[in-house]
Amino acid sequence: MEATTQKIELSVTVNGTRYERAIEPRMLLSDFLRHEIELTGTHVGCEHGVCGACSVLMDGEPVRSCLMFAVQTQGREIVTVEGLGTVDALSPVQQAFHEAHGLQCGFCTPGILTTVTAFLETNPNPSEEEVREAISGNLCRCTGYQHIVDAVLLAAKKKQAS
Repeated sequence: MEATTQKIELSVTVNGTRYERAIEPRMLLSDFLRHEIELTGTHVGCEHGVCGACSVLMDGEPVRSCLMFAVQTQGREIVTVEGLGTVDALSPVQQAFHEAHGLQCGFCTPGILTTVTAFLETNPNPSEEEVREAISGNLCRCTGYQHIVDAVLLAAKKKQAS
């Protein structure tokens, strides 16, 4: 006889839209985002919270969605890479990454963009060293990070000018 898991009602706001779902208590936030509400911009890399590819914002703070249960977001505000901007209206961070060639394959980019967005809210005029520290939890296997750092510094300038 197979045991059944009781589902839990979840109500969470993601990118400004309220979602209500009955989910298994052990469902990860990354799985909820990708499979339940079909926002596939959040990438899952290491599944151990090391690489940062799955980073999203919860109430404005970066969190690793592969380490959180979706039920932990009950009543919270989540922002994924899809919520940062649109193709027609990129956020200053997205625009700077485009202009400064701050991405290559793009796998790590969603996590870096969300992390950097939160970082620039608390540190609008960072030094290169502060940028490197801020992105140190996001691994990129394609670059030497210099273009990413340049993109963050450019984003800071763009945000100050707006």
